[in-house]
Amino acid sequence: MADSLGTMKGSVSMDNLPEFHIVVPARYASQRFPQKLMADLGGKPVLQWVYELSLKAGAKSVTVATDHDVIYQAALDFGASVVMTRDDHENGTERLAEVADKMGWKADEIIVNVQGDEPFLPVALIHSCVAALHRDKEAEMATVACVIDDVTDFFNPNVVKVVCDEMQRALYFSRAPMPWDRDGFINIDREGGKLPADFPALRHIGLYVYRASLLAKYADLPMSPLERWEKLEQLRFLHQGIKVQVALADGLPTHGVDTPEDLEKLRKKLP
Repeated sequence: MADSLGTMKGSVSMDNLPEFHIVVPARYASQRFPQKLMADLGGKPVLQWVYELSLKAGAKSVTVATDHDVIYQAALDFGASVVMTRDDHENGTERLAEVADKMGWKADEIIVNVQGDEPFLPVALIHSCVAALHRDKEAEMATVACVIDDVTDFFNPNVVKVVCDEMQRALYFSRAPMPWDRDGFINIDREGGKLPADFPALRHIGLYVYRASLLAKYADLPMSPLERWEKLEQLRFLHQGIKVQVALADGLPTHGVDTPEDLEKLRKKLP
């Protein structure tokens, strides 16, 4: 089921992919849904689903990164490679950077950040994001986006938008509606309806792929005012002039587990 959702524009053959590592940052606490990674989904914890889909991606290594004993032991119990990290990281990228350092990965190696609460993330998304970074030798990271056609989503601040240049690199990420059609949006209805088919509105999908060299210097990158205002970590990279390649998906993948209601929806999707 999962691989049929959020498929990429064009197929990516494993034969053409470079080697890559997957790290799954796994926090125990969550404000909206405490201990969600340990929640049961079809007889196994959410985190185990994520680990198993990561194995299917054909990565050189798959590592769970956590700072909590419960997550650590659970990962060991279902056979995962797991690394205990510091407990003072502000985000998953910092945790990835610590793992990359501990593993001694070389500067040019590619590391994928797969969120621990995305049990049905399509493997095709991972492959195409890795391929996009591999093709763009000047980019230091890559992410994914899909077309927005719903007007309500376009004006929703919880839906993050991205605008790209002609090389499909990110120019800016924002919660605001962008780009703005100065003439076409004069009388637009913000509730319901569809955007024009040729309007280049893109929704950001939070999958990130990094070169190890970028993770090595991440701790020295200060938070930018843009990141502070928008509450979007990826703006830290753009503010520093780091090139971010954007792979395009044909649709939005299945939503992850942010709340108990999300978990219940996923349970109903199981065979």
